[in-house]
Amino acid sequence: MHMTKFHVPVLAAAISIALGVAATDARAHGASHKNEVAQSQAKPEPTIEQQKLNNTLTMLIGAGGFTGGNVIVSNGDDGMLIIDDKLPAMTDKLIAALDELGGAESLRFVLNTHWHFDHTGGNATLGEQAVIIAHTNVRKRLSTDQHIKALNMDLPASPPSAWPVITYDDSVSVHFNGEELKLVHMPASHTDTDTVIYFTKSNVLHTGDLFFNGLFPFVDVDNGGNVLTLTKSIVKLMDGYPADVTIVPGHGPLAKMADLKTFHTMLTETTANVIAMKAAGKSLEQIKAAGVPAKWAGWAWGIDAQTWNALIYSSL
Repeated sequence: MHMTKFHVPVLAAAISIALGVAATDARAHGASHKNEVAQSQAKPEPTIEQQKLNNTLTMLIGAGGFTGGNVIVSNGDDGMLIIDDKLPAMTDKLIAALDELGGAESLRFVLNTHWHFDHTGGNATLGEQAVIIAHTNVRKRLSTDQHIKALNMDLPASPPSAWPVITYDDSVSVHFNGEELKLVHMPASHTDTDTVIYFTKSNVLHTGDLFFNGLFPFVDVDNGGNVLTLTKSIVKLMDGYPADVTIVPGHGPLAKMADLKTFHTMLTETTANVIAMKAAGKSLEQIKAAGVPAKWAGWAWGIDAQTWNALIYSSL
């Protein structure tokens, strides 16, 4: 199994920032994030758990620690397709989970929602067997050295087996297991590589990291992301998909449209708060120190109120 080489202290720091995001058990929707972090600290060996969405779709979520982004598995007569593939270190456990769902040997397609290592970590291994599909910019970023400034992380170019072999610029459809999957690019949102994927028959939407359910999102402003554009993209999701859609966020528990609308309210209100402080002449340090409106304080995790305000400020 290929393992991308990260500097250990840097990777540890990045994971400590992200602890508990993907580890949320979707059956414990109301659990506090502090609980998740405590759980992840108590269980150093994270696992992957399953939540059935219907007869063909399963959501794979982390438990006991950070495993990477949420995964959807489609398994049926055409074989197996997955959306995202978690951290590099979780590849063996991901393959074991796929075996439990019918056999990893039947995997035909891997769809990436964006380029970050916690969503593409299994690409190098799985891409030796399956066809990887993603936005054009995912291939550009995975095939060259990258740097995530906010995490002080250098990421060397991935091996060719990790690169998408089918890419698109605006939208594309994949017809698989009896339904159409519609992939749509959302420019300059979480990154410059973002895709949302809608299962038209199942009425299930994977948002990738456009949506962190109940948490301040990480917006990679140094790699094409922008809080203001992200907010506009969330409006497109609210307006463009059915009210009863089931939503798999990039991180956090399974969601409904009401959760996405709450996320949008958080984005607009916290952004307006930063804009007002900046207009009043406050410095970045003063804006960070001021925090967020009290109603959103509980959304803090590794991305605390100070960091979130700084990401908003950098997006203005």
